[in-house]
Amino acid sequence: MKDNKYRLYFVDAMRAWAILMMLQGHFVDGLLDNAYRDNSNLSFSIWQYFRGITAPVFFTVSGFIFTYLLVRGDQQGFENPRVKKGIKRGLQLLLIGYLLRLNLFGLLKGEIYSSTFLVDVLHCIGLSILGIIGIYLFSSTKKKFVLPLILFATTIVLFVLEPQYKFMDHIYLPEMLANYFTKANGSVFTIFPWFGYATFGAFLSLIFTRFKDYKHLYPVAITTAFAAGFGLILYSSVFVNYLAQTTGLQLFADLFKNNYLFIRLGNVLVVFGVFMTLRRFMLNSTVLKIGSSTLSIYISHFVILYGSLTGLGFYAFLHHSLSPYIVVPGALIFMVACVYSALKYEDNKVAIKAKAGELVQQFSANAEPWIAFTFRLIKETLFRVRVTLIKLFRFAKN
Repeated sequence: MKDNKYRLYFVDAMRAWAILMMLQGHFVDGLLDNAYRDNSNLSFSIWQYFRGITAPVFFTVSGFIFTYLLVRGDQQGFENPRVKKGIKRGLQLLLIGYLLRLNLFGLLKGEIYSSTFLVDVLHCIGLSILGIIGIYLFSSTKKKFVLPLILFATTIVLFVLEPQYKFMDHIYLPEMLANYFTKANGSVFTIFPWFGYATFGAFLSLIFTRFKDYKHLYPVAITTAFAAGFGLILYSSVFVNYLAQTTGLQLFADLFKNNYLFIRLGNVLVVFGVFMTLRRFMLNSTVLKIGSSTLSIYISHFVILYGSLTGLGFYAFLHHSLSPYIVVPGALIFMVACVYSALKYEDNKVAIKAKAGELVQQFSANAEPWIAFTFRLIKETLFRVRVTLIKLFRFAKN
């Protein structure tokens, strides 16, 4: 593989690891029988702990990669071509997120189910990208330290205030919008606090960009990541408890009771440290291709496991019904199937899109007479209705 000194291959490998962890995590969590969900079981506890790391790593890496590419060039503000690409990407993720939750059978009956508007990881990542762009544009005309300062402060504020907004149901908002801020209606993710992990990843990318030519970048980065990571895991709760006792603020007392956000942030930093340490072994082309194909893999897994569009997935038929002896090998097969189908699509994406374009053109050509007939029929009907209303109005006036 041709080496690019500015490409951070370990980040691609992290994203590959995160998507594979997500695949097995969703499969096991969705299909494992409740009888085997025993927190006293060491194997299940270890699996559950590492599953909890997956989403924070994925959001952090997404923010890292996007921002790293955003600030690489010399152009600033709207002149930066990455801004338009990022806006397009963010909106695309939002659209795909909604499309994956559509139900074709419901559409055929003229119904759109409320589950279509629930918020999942794609919605939050898409909105996070748009949020990072907004912060970038706001700070583009200001001092260089403003952008990293806002990103870091956003993470801290969102994490510290989480006990305050966690249970808000936002009933004053339309349900479609409220789903971005509350899980009360069934959303899997909400933009807060998860945007905090994306902004932290963006903050880290600025640090790497600033010191990318520094001779001892990796030794310092690895040491810092492990020290800060284990510090957050072991001592963040102690520090929050100290603040609660010192200030007497209920906010810190509530945060101390469920300090998972800062602990998970520590996990993320440790994962960064591990992958940076092993970066020389992260150059496998398949691993890097998986890391760059996460969207296709995510879509593939959503269709196979959750039955996107049709509802006919493993989740519908085997929900919480399998033993570990079936779930574990099944998860491995599921991972291989999702990755294989997604990579095959990536290899043939150009041809598939070209064929899809031809089919759309053929359909449009064949449907054109019917569309013209339909519009003509609607126009004539509206004209008749208009004439009838005028006659009725005159009759009523007389």
